[in-house]
Amino acid sequence: MSAPTAPAPEPMTHRQIMEALSGLLLVLFVAMISATIVSVALPQIVGALKGTQSQYTWVVTASLLASTASTPIWGKLADLFSKKLLLQASIVIFMVSSLACGFAQDTAQLIAFRALQGLGMGALQVLVQVVIAAMISPRDRGKYNGYLGGVMAVATVAGPLLGGLIADTSWLGWRWCFFIAVPFTVIAFFMLHKTLHVVSVRRPDVKIDYVGATLIAAGVSVLLIWVTFVDNSFAWLSWQTAAMAGGGVLLLVAATWVESVVKEPVVPLHVVRRRTPALAIVASLAVGMAMFGGSVFLGQYFQTGRGYSPTEAGLLTIPMMLGVLVSSTISGRMVSRSGNVKPYIVVGSIVLTGGFVVLSTIDHQTPLLLIAAAMVLVGAGVGMSMQNLVLAIQNTVPLSELGAASGAITFFRSLGGTIGVSVLGAVLANRVMAGINEGLVKAGIDPAKAAGGTSTLDVQALPEPFRTIVSTAYGDATGHIFLFSAAIAVVGVIAALLLKPVKLRDSLDLPAPEQPKEPVAR
Repeated sequence: MSAPTAPAPEPMTHRQIMEALSGLLLVLFVAMISATIVSVALPQIVGALKGTQSQYTWVVTASLLASTASTPIWGKLADLFSKKLLLQASIVIFMVSSLACGFAQDTAQLIAFRALQGLGMGALQVLVQVVIAAMISPRDRGKYNGYLGGVMAVATVAGPLLGGLIADTSWLGWRWCFFIAVPFTVIAFFMLHKTLHVVSVRRPDVKIDYVGATLIAAGVSVLLIWVTFVDNSFAWLSWQTAAMAGGGVLLLVAATWVESVVKEPVVPLHVVRRRTPALAIVASLAVGMAMFGGSVFLGQYFQTGRGYSPTEAGLLTIPMMLGVLVSSTISGRMVSRSGNVKPYIVVGSIVLTGGFVVLSTIDHQTPLLLIAAAMVLVGAGVGMSMQNLVLAIQNTVPLSELGAASGAITFFRSLGGTIGVSVLGAVLANRVMAGINEGLVKAGIDPAKAAGGTSTLDVQALPEPFRTIVSTAYGDATGHIFLFSAAIAVVGVIAALLLKPVKLRDSLDLPAPEQPKEPVAR
């Protein structure tokens, strides 16, 4: 006699979904905004803690490394343990580390606490998407993903703006850039404790691939450290590059081998090797570069190249936020209505490329209206493609592999954005230096004697004519980096075109394969 099968869980109602989604979006917003809120306030933070330029870089890099490297691990854990319990644990990690960052007494402490905060940020970014996928079928998920894209857009743009306002407010100060996350995470924790109901099956034969996880984390970390410092502390062609880039690749090769032989891999290669996940990962690299690079370098362009304040620069990037917000909401609802996701990814990647092409023409005198139009295109491209790429992958895997698949695409998007920002930053630095030298020569000044006086990013503190030369160099150099972005976005267009057109399923899980019928005995 066969054992009785457990009844399938009843789907959550729209009201229950919206109640749980409110808590999920709140904690995702706080996690994403914490990644960008320090960007404007960082000079004041490191100055107050009497840190060095190297430590300045590591305050950002520490959280980025921990977040990116841990993303696939959190995704895999979501397939093995209670999704709700993992989400609550990651909220606690993020809340405690944010408090610790705010109380840091020197830069070494801040770097350590930022790494811990990065673990929480990486967990929240992937677990929120996994939980949403466990609550809502792919067909219905599109309209809810519109809210997700909107939250990501607002957080990406609002972070630097909020950080500048907090740092400039005397009765708050820079420590509140970290403290501000705490009350919101407490609210989200109790909201989710009450409203979130996701079925999680704990398998008795669970094995966690600690070796693979360690090799992945080490390989990614070494490569990101290399990208952070190459062309700054050492040259592209140097023994340091050979050691770090080669060592990182070897570690990842070893991780790939381990993942191919263990029973419970952190990143299931059979998922990544499939056509749709592989192409979605390639396309997501371009989206990652747009999401991170757009906000980082446009903010710097408006401040350093055009002379606007941090608050004004944040306001000038609003068109990109609006583009993401509107396009993600509309395309999400249209995807749910039609069940087709590929057309929106293709159109989004083409629009994204067009926005980068327009941005590649800007200099220090480009009309703000043209820049705003280009930012709307970039935002619309991100909004149409970012969450729909996650949806395309989630539609191809069973519920048991949802966490690993979501973690994989989030990991590669974050990795692409991190590498893109670092490489584009190196290109920008070289172009700026060349532009400054050309400007100095035209002004009849010896570049060798003036180098020390033009190395600061605080342009307003420079005397004339240095101020005009440096500002012009930054304004003119920014267009070149977006030409690189446009070229990489073309790769995303090709990957999107090669995606197989599929209908999104209505069920939470893939349908079970039909069993062959046994022949009837005569």
